Amino acid sequence: MKKKKWMKSVVTMGSAALLTLSIGTGAFAKELPTQPTSYKTVTEIEDWGAAITKVIVDLGRPVPVGSVTAETFKAHVARYDYRLANPFLGEGDRVVTNAYVSDKDGNPAQQMGQYVVLELKIAPNDSLGAGLNYSLATGLNAWAENKYTITQQKDIVTSAGKVSGLVVNTFAGGTRVLVDDFKTGKATYGDTTLTYANFTPKVDNHKNPLIIWLHGGGEGGTDPTLPISANKADSFASQETQAYFNGAYVLAPQAPTYWMNGTSGKADGTSIYENALISLIKDYVANHKDVDPSRIYVGGDSNGGYMTMLLTRDFPDYFAAAFPTCEGLNDSKISDADIKNMIKTPTWFTAAKNDTTLPPAINTVPTYYRYLAAGATNVHMSLFDDVHDTTGLYNNADGTPYQYPGHWSWIYVYNNKPTDVINGKTTTIMQWLAAQSK
Repeated sequence: MKKKKWMKSVVTMGSAALLTLSIGTGAFAKELPTQPTSYKTVTEIEDWGAAITKVIVDLGRPVPVGSVTAETFKAHVARYDYRLANPFLGEGDRVVTNAYVSDKDGNPAQQMGQYVVLELKIAPNDSLGAGLNYSLATGLNAWAENKYTITQQKDIVTSAGKVSGLVVNTFAGGTRVLVDDFKTGKATYGDTTLTYANFTPKVDNHKNPLIIWLHGGGEGGTDPTLPISANKADSFASQETQAYFNGAYVLAPQAPTYWMNGTSGKADGTSIYENALISLIKDYVANHKDVDPSRIYVGGDSNGGYMTMLLTRDFPDYFAAAFPTCEGLNDSKISDADIKNMIKTPTWFTAAKNDTTLPPAINTVPTYYRYLAAGATNVHMSLFDDVHDTTGLYNNADGTPYQYPGHWSWIYVYNNKPTDVINGKTTTIMQWLAAQSK
């Protein structure tokens, strides 16, 4: 009799423990209803271009902080470029590196939140994370359509019950970090219409310089967000770069096609857009009384570096400084008379020795030495061996820093890596640029 009572007590205690455990783990928790779900994307511009770094998922009901992990959801993406005859670019699962409960803007919640941020792995050679697509057929970039399906893999346990089985595939918009801080516009001169993106610094009590950036060959068209997104030109509006200038305006004009389109052929030493471009720049300055006309800086990469050279040649007294990067004006197209005009503008050249697209041996290098021979006293050249990752985040299979194409020396400019010894002091390109004034 005593044995039976003892066994009954054990069974009762075991059942109670099991019930307690079940409640604690949510195994028997009721499934909670949710409102309609959706997701938003967050795009950031990396060294190689636009990357979708996060998705913000609206769960349809609040859940407690700490109730999700990187394993709670799977993020699948299918990518499309509807310019193409076959628009499908590919699909696959993104790697979720972190997850947390947040508010609608993606800020970490304090106790409860209706949203979950999924941080996604990115890399320069991971096309699934790319926000843009470069078409070999057109030679131009465009924003890709990235369709996500967020599938719940593990229950989310709350004090009221559990949330489970969510499949989220309704796109509710996206945020582009820094890019969204730019406004866009367009202006027509004769039969040429130029679009542009522009950034205005915070209101202060002094005039601010103007940084003009001219895009590369893949960013032409009529979407002026492309020149600041296909590579990291949006960084001119970053806190780090703005600090060098104590606030600066940024103007990124966009050519309908290529700045290199000349009157008699490609890169012939002229541009069919030059007159419209200088008119746009002068109008922008006239319409922004806060711009300091003695501190207007012009730079550009590749196709835009070519146009930078033309502007310093044809308007030698207008710009306080120029910073052409992997520029494409062949030295044979520059006369000695041109050099005398061009050296009036302080200039910092940047290129990489292994650039096979616009080899510096026939563009930047001989022109730089002609500047010196002509008496230029404020000219600099940063000639790198190659273009590689400087963040320490991305490596080749052998552990060495990830290698970008040699033409991409603009990466160094955006990250303020070019340096020179000026007046006995090592000076970065942004420090130098900010110090230039007519």
